[in-house]
Order: sequence, then C-alpha cells, then structure tokens
Amino acid sequence: MDDVPCLRVSPCQTQHFRCYLQSRGFFDNRFSLVKQPDGTVLLPLLASSLPQLELQALKMSSGSDVCDLTWSQSLLKQRKEKGRTGGNKLERTLQELLERQGERWTEELRRDLPRGFQRHGDLILLGDNCFTLPLWSKTGDQLWTAVTKALGAQRLAKMSPISKDGFRTPVVTMLLGDNSWVTHVDNGISYEFDVTKCMFSAGNITEKLRVAGFDCRGETVVDLYAGIGYFTLPYLVHAKASHVHACEWNPDAVAALQKNLKVNGVSDRCTIHQGDNRQVQLCNMADRVNLGLIPSSEDGWPIACRLLKKTTGGILHIHQNVTSPIQRAAVRDGTPQVSPKKADREVWQGWADDTANRIASLLQDLCGAPWLINIQHIEHVKSYAPHLNHVVLDLDCRPS
Repeated sequence: MDDVPCLRVSPCQTQHFRCYLQSRGFFDNRFSLVKQPDGTVLLPLLASSLPQLELQALKMSSGSDVCDLTWSQSLLKQRKEKGRTGGNKLERTLQELLERQGERWTEELRRDLPRGFQRHGDLILLGDNCFTLPLWSKTGDQLWTAVTKALGAQRLAKMSPISKDGFRTPVVTMLLGDNSWVTHVDNGISYEFDVTKCMFSAGNITEKLRVAGFDCRGETVVDLYAGIGYFTLPYLVHAKASHVHACEWNPDAVAALQKNLKVNGVSDRCTIHQGDNRQVQLCNMADRVNLGLIPSSEDGWPIACRLLKKTTGGILHIHQNVTSPIQRAAVRDGTPQVSPKKADREVWQGWADDTANRIASLLQDLCGAPWLINIQHIEHVKSYAPHLNHVVLDLDCRPS
C-alpha cells in the first residue's frame, strides 16, 4: 500500500490551508482529512503537486508553526471505510454533459478526470494524464467549454511530456482561447510568459523570497541560469543589486525575460547574455553568482569561479537536488535514535563540504593561490519525495 503525501497543519487552520490547496489544485479529493492523535490534521495532496508546494511561504503567510510535509497510509484505509461521498463540480458538470448526449457515466471516466492542474490567472493548465479516453472526443468543443467553466477560468491548455530539446521546452496545446501569454505575480513581482514555450517554477517561491531579503546594494550579480527571471527579478526589485548579468540560452525564455524586466521597471540595471553561458566572455566582475539549475548546476561551477572578483571574492549560491540514501535507523526502546530530518541534514552537510572542497580546488587552479571558503548557509527549498530534496548552498569565497 503506497503512502499518501499530506500537509500536516493545526486544527484551527485546517480550513485556511484546505482552501489554499484546493485553489491551487493541490488537494487530492480522493481521500478524507485525518485527525492525528496529537490533534494535528493531515490534508491529502496530489503527488504531482509536491514540486510546487511552497511550505515556507505557507508558514509565513499563516503564521503557523505547524505546516510540514509527511506521508501517511491511514488516508487509504479511511478511503476504504468511508467510500466516496459524491463528485466535485467538474465531475458533476461532465457527467451531465455526457448523459445529455446519451452516454453512460462510468468509473473509468471518473478516473480519467484531472487530479490537479496549474492556474495562471484566467488560464488553467492541465497535466497529460487526463481526458485520454476516446469517448471524450465525441463531445467536441463542448467538453473544453464545460471544463473551463467548471474550474472558473476563461482559457484552457493541456501539457504533454516535456521536450528533450535541451531547453526543457513544455509541449502545451491550447484547448480554449488563442492567447497563451499569462501573468504570474509573486511577492510583488510580475512574471509574464508564454505557457506553450516556457515553464514556471512556482515551487521556488521560498528561495525567491529569501533572495528578496538579501542586501545587494552596490553589488554586481551574475545569474547563470536566468530563465524568465525567477531570481534575476528579486535581485533587482527587492535586493536592490546595482546590476545583474542574466545568462540564458533559451530564446523563448529570453523574450519573456526582456518583457519582465520592462514590466517591473528594472531594464536599465540588467544585461542579458543570450546563449550558452560557458561561452560568455565575462570574468573577474561578480560579487555574487546565482547557480539556480537543478538537478545540478555542477557544469557551471568553473564559470562561477571565473566570474568572482579576484581581489575581493564573493558569494556563490549553488542549487542541487540531493538524494539521501534510505537507511534503517537505529532504534532504542522503540524510539528511532536519528530522525529522518536530521539524517537528511547530515547528507546535505556532507554534500556541502564536498562542494566547498571542489570550489576551493577550482579557485586555486584558476588563481594560483589558495582561497578561504566558508559555508554560510544551507537552505532547504522543497522536497520532491522522501529523501530527495532541492537545497541551496551559500558559499563565501575570499582570496586568502
């Protein structure tokens, strides 16, 4: 029996969190809420929503100390006991549509409905694991009109598996509506992009909020994997960097980045370098380098070292997906001696130590003298699954 991902919250804020999860399409309607012995409540989540779950942002917005990710089998047990209590608005709408056309509603059709979706303003973006049955095609355009109305939107699109073209270009088809440009607002910053050409990393909100809290006045920052401006814009708008050099090789992302710089009024403090950042002729000019690429930014480490100012050095923000090996914890008197969170953090620390040593070696080879490398901070951004975590290493690098 597979575990179900859940958000653990305090009972007094259950409704607040449930409304939020439902509005983002993260709540798994197949299962019921479960109250824990300690009084907290488990809210079932769709596994597909985990990369976008913004735990730190949720904690900050709610002021709650109880807001963490866990996994539970009790939800599945409760599902068998309680059964189903009726469908949601989308299910009812489509059932009525099919029955008007003389078709019979079946459990197979219900299972083919979207379990979750992304909402970008008035546009709903469906995943690729829904509406796959041939019967749906008999409804024609009425299907997409009904889906869009039931979900409270005006435009509808559907995503297929991501392209392997090196740019991670989304394969998205517009189902209702012609304009595929959308606006997403995070922390007062507007991100505009074409959903058929660019992806939006909503799950990075906690790291974008952290960057927004930096004081980068007087600093030159290089963002090696700029995309549509996920981190470039917080550095400019909130952290007040003097100038940001944004490197990006995807021309569609560059088009969105140019638009976003203008929309947010910071074009005059940013230079875009389009193309492979390994070919960028920049060096000895950065106070800070952002390496926001996952699962690994390792290919950019030599470039980042070359970019740091040789006389004063600077800070590297290194992103990485770190996998913790699943180990059977030592148990004494029925109690695990090492918590899963502590075990994960020990693995993150080991990765950070190895990375610091690698960076030290790269800088010594580049400059011909040793540098002082200090691990300032290890930030947990999000969990993709148990023991797979997106973390960021803040590495202070100074010539000795």
